[in-house]
Amino acid sequence: MNPVKTVFKALLPVLERGLLAADRAVSGYVQPRRARGKLILQPYVGWGTPQGVELMGRVLLPRTLHPARRGDPRWRNFSNSMRRLLSREVGGVRVHGVLADLEASAVSNADGYFTLNFASPSPLPGGWHEVVLSMEGKAGHTRAQAQVVAGARFGIISDLDDTVIQSDVTSLPRMIGTALTGNARTRSPFPGVGELYRALTRNGEARNPIFYVSSSPWNFFDLLWQFLDYRRIPLGPLFLRNWGEGLMAGHGGHKHGIIEALFTRFPDLKFVLIGDSGEQDPVIYSEIVHRHAGRVLAVYIRDLTGAARNDDVLKLREELRRAGVDLVLAADSLNAASHAMAMGLITPGEYRSVLTSVTNSYRR
Repeated sequence: MNPVKTVFKALLPVLERGLLAADRAVSGYVQPRRARGKLILQPYVGWGTPQGVELMGRVLLPRTLHPARRGDPRWRNFSNSMRRLLSREVGGVRVHGVLADLEASAVSNADGYFTLNFASPSPLPGGWHEVVLSMEGKAGHTRAQAQVVAGARFGIISDLDDTVIQSDVTSLPRMIGTALTGNARTRSPFPGVGELYRALTRNGEARNPIFYVSSSPWNFFDLLWQFLDYRRIPLGPLFLRNWGEGLMAGHGGHKHGIIEALFTRFPDLKFVLIGDSGEQDPVIYSEIVHRHAGRVLAVYIRDLTGAARNDDVLKLREELRRAGVDLVLAADSLNAASHAMAMGLITPGEYRSVLTSVTNSYRR
């Protein structure tokens, strides 16, 4: 490995810990004063079963962000990114939520996070639900979305960074530059991703749920959500990370923990796992296949690093094949779509949509 890159990677966790310590020291002093001012709720996306739904969010002081446009200069995008990263969180605030006729409440922690758990005595219908949030002692309310999974054929668990959105995750300096100087309209998806994911999530009148796992901090939730919506990529719960989890040290443990939680919450649901070769996805997904026999339909890995020539990855592919699961390695979405069509997960017409999108991208 390049020695400069080695030193850079070694210093980043130290820098992050220093920034966290400074931030928490300041927060301990200013948070009680913040709570007396104007506050906002930043809800994320709720998820769960007909029996119960979990919704996470954050209590913050407001910051002004410029609406994203394709022609925005990099300095403006960088300014917005820094405003997101330097969030002013508020702990000790009681948040109340209402979903249908269910109620839940929680108190935000020192980083401003809260989690509401709605338990339903009678099954909730599948699909998207609205949650109304309010803060104790504060006027006004905020609306959030929660997805209840019911009647699905299968679920999809997908990485975001360099699987859906081009992030240069294999180069740490480029990844940081791309993340900080782009916006929801300038960041680019990989060819065919939207068509493939729309095909996988279709299920007649119902919908197969999709869950996104990313090493990005929760501070970038709005940017990622806007990106998915703008690019017409199916929306679903996002599982991001707190600054305190060692963001620069990789996200294998984070991803593995989220996948285990999803498999536990939906014990009767099978999954398609989608990732890339730039991080630890082949290894993590292989462990999941062995741990949950019969519950993984396929593993699709975007080959960013020549993994098809990597002996370790090829051995993993053979191991999974013996376990009855195909690991498809490809540079674009087309091979995954072909395999999904052969398995009956998408239709021939949907495969042709992916083919058209990928073909057109190569002509540009």
